[in-house]
Amino acid sequence: MTGNPALLDLVGRTPLARVTTPLPLPHPGFWAKVECLGAGGMKARAAVSMLRAAKAKGALRPGSTVVESTSGTLGLGLAFAGQALGHPVVLVVDEELEPSMRALLRAHGARLEIVAEPHAVGGWQQARRQRVREVLDTVPGAYWPDQYNNPDNPAGYAGLAAELLARLDRIDVLVCSVGTGGHSAGVVRALRERDPGVRLIGVDTVGSTIFGQPARPRVMRGLGSSIHPRNVAYEQFDEVHWVGPVEVVDACRRLARGTFVTGGWSTGAVALVAAWAARVTPGAEVATIFPDGPHRYLDTIFDDAFCRSRGLLGTPTGWPVEVADPAAVAVSEWSRCRVVADPARQAVPV
Repeated sequence: MTGNPALLDLVGRTPLARVTTPLPLPHPGFWAKVECLGAGGMKARAAVSMLRAAKAKGALRPGSTVVESTSGTLGLGLAFAGQALGHPVVLVVDEELEPSMRALLRAHGARLEIVAEPHAVGGWQQARRQRVREVLDTVPGAYWPDQYNNPDNPAGYAGLAAELLARLDRIDVLVCSVGTGGHSAGVVRALRERDPGVRLIGVDTVGSTIFGQPARPRVMRGLGSSIHPRNVAYEQFDEVHWVGPVEVVDACRRLARGTFVTGGWSTGAVALVAAWAARVTPGAEVATIFPDGPHRYLDTIFDDAFCRSRGLLGTPTGWPVEVADPAAVAVSEWSRCRVVADPARQAVPV
């Protein structure tokens, strides 16, 4: 497969939007990096970083196939990076991936392997990862980036941090969705090199295990996890928020009506929490990253019938519930906790 290195010039340099739309309450405003307007989306940054590093280390040979699990966004980034660097891409997805995203990934040349059943414990993520290993055994010389544990994933977001610093005189609070842990770790480390006082707020989904909650079925895709990715930099977070789909649907729709710039689950989630952060810290410069755009969610978040059938329409209060211990209660609505620890390293009771 012949690469097209000129595509790499299209990565990054995405616009920065000022958001003042009530979400759902009025707030002073925050800055949002609109990553869906970059070629390959936000995760093209991570995909290019991982493949370039693997090539430099000799782990990815010229023309070899790249195999990875994805809920959609990284898949788009890998399809982009594969074209740019000359590598076929096989993406392991699951039955819940939207038909529009499946079509888009195939249009960009990716081959899809579709998992039909979630893993009994690790859900769709674990089922996809098991299929990745099976595919690797059938494709000689294939390379698995392992986005959840690959340090070259967060390293790919140094450029995003530099773009923020070039536009903003200061950033007091950074709000990031957390899935693989890549962009939150990569961006905050670079920001704190200039200002160690930057606060980092992580945004997760109810039902995700990342920050110590029990695993439960999740409506939202693109943030959250049923496993514990090593790229999550727990020590960097000042607090974590879990949000529910009703709050996020409301935020996405308000953004669409009032800011025009909107997106999917991750975008709505960080917008809700960034607006809250701006409201409770007057005078602070709050920044966030909108990872995706709205188009793959037209049949879900922005579809009245879909949302009504699942009870996703409603108006949130605008305030999170305070939780003292992430392991003490299973949250079902927007909640906030100022205790952040790696659940995989917690002592197991005897």
